[in-house]
Amino acid sequence: MKSRLIEKQILRDDHNWKRNRSGHLAAVSAAGILLLLNLSGSAVLAQGFDACAKTSEQAKRSCLEGAQSNYVNALGKCTNISDPSARQACQDQALADLQDAQQTCLAGFVVRQTSCDKLGPAPYDPVIDPANFVATIDNPYFPLQPGTTFIYGGQMPGGVERDEFAVTHNTRVILGVTCVEVHDSVFTDGVLTEDTLDWFAQDRDGNVWYFGENTHELEDGLITTIDGTFMGGVNGDKPGIIMKAHPAVGDFYRQEFSLNNAEDFAQTLSLNEVVTVRAGTFNHCLKSEETTPLEPDLLEDKFFAPGVGNILTVDAHTGARSELVRIIRGQ
Repeated sequence: MKSRLIEKQILRDDHNWKRNRSGHLAAVSAAGILLLLNLSGSAVLAQGFDACAKTSEQAKRSCLEGAQSNYVNALGKCTNISDPSARQACQDQALADLQDAQQTCLAGFVVRQTSCDKLGPAPYDPVIDPANFVATIDNPYFPLQPGTTFIYGGQMPGGVERDEFAVTHNTRVILGVTCVEVHDSVFTDGVLTEDTLDWFAQDRDGNVWYFGENTHELEDGLITTIDGTFMGGVNGDKPGIIMKAHPAVGDFYRQEFSLNNAEDFAQTLSLNEVVTVRAGTFNHCLKSEETTPLEPDLLEDKFFAPGVGNILTVDAHTGARSELVRIIRGQ
């Protein structure tokens, strides 16, 4: 019932927006609207244009249209099943998948709108000046010393997980900024299931920025998806802050921006947590809460120890923990 009410409100908002701006929308493509929404400009803001909210609406529409497209494609596959009962089962599953996808789109819209309430109406268009970045990442809560590997482990719904977060000596230049490359490998029950390259850089104030990732998930040795892959400056994607220089309770910020592909938000909840993991007990830890409209049901609590970095990630709903096991230095 709640989801139907949300959907009705969304449809009313869509109708009103089209009615009030129909003359303009007729001449502007969807891609052009998305680009407009994320271009900074005092003239746009002066007219009371809420870029964050409108971007959220466009992302929701795109998501719903994508869900419908996937459904039609799935029906096409079902048509080529000879057995009538199996064909019907395929069609039933396609419909169930469509409904799940639509609910995710609508719930994601709510997450984005909630985030907009905290971020404000301005377009997300961070100014990246290469001269404002330094070579070393030494933020106390997110230090990345090349040659260091962080080993995490825990029991996950899919099996026993081992995560190797290796800070390499490799770099990559993105938007003119030389970024540190991290190789993040996830093994489930001893089998590689996710392989990612992440790129980070620190500005002169001490903020650590996330410039992108090249990621793929695997099953039986084959790549099943590259969803989440993005790079600042490519296809409208933009870097975000993974850790602030001077975190304060209540901070809320974007960690990445690749619409309908990579959209993580973080909020600082505490700066004085005591956390015990297999690697030891750590005091004065930062606790943050991470959300994403791409997985509206996902809510993660992350803990960062001064001088160490991330030591624990907890799924707030299931209680599943990925905790620091040990640190290997000098590789």
